[in-house]
Amino acid sequence: MKDRTAPALFGIVVYDGVEPIDIGGTTGVISMARRVLPAIESVTIAEKAGPVALAGGLTILAQTGFTAAPRCDVVIVCGGPGWRRETANPAMLDFLRQAPAPQITSVCTGAMILGAAGILDGRMATTRRSAVGSEALSPLAELASLAPSARGQAAAIVDDGAVVTGGGVSLAIDATLYLIGTIYGEAARADVARVIEYDRAYEANRTALGHVRAERAVSS
Repeated sequence: MKDRTAPALFGIVVYDGVEPIDIGGTTGVISMARRVLPAIESVTIAEKAGPVALAGGLTILAQTGFTAAPRCDVVIVCGGPGWRRETANPAMLDFLRQAPAPQITSVCTGAMILGAAGILDGRMATTRRSAVGSEALSPLAELASLAPSARGQAAAIVDDGAVVTGGGVSLAIDATLYLIGTIYGEAARADVARVIEYDRAYEANRTALGHVRAERAVSS
């Protein structure tokens, strides 16, 4: 467990078609966490540094590309409608298979990309539970087509050791807070949750949906 003054770097993987809420739920939470953890930082990582067109028309600037990505404490793959294209993007899949971090995480449909990269093979995982718009299946139901040996779970967070997956949409906030807790401890996580006025929501989501920990995560 790190001291609150120790540095930690979160790599946020983005691509065209990421939902803006996943940026807020990851980078936004980490920005606010600096009130409690002054050396925590995030870096946005895309296939190439520069403009990334998010869903809904917003454009952000990725700070670094895959080849120059720094060593991170954790890499988080965002979700959004662009996930379908990224499951067939060799550059994305190769980057994730060799991710520059000891922990790799997804929020929302970022899990689908992890599944396509083989990272969820034999692991428990979660993603968005409900189908929306024209989707015939929910991403959680569709996960088996990309990762047949993954064990899908309807949960807020699934911790399977070196791989953590978060549920859909706003649960990106929960997943990021959870990761902060694994690095800095539960007290620091709780303080950050209070700073962003999410303490009761975090506990409510944990009670309603659950935080599932695989046996390997419990024993690690």
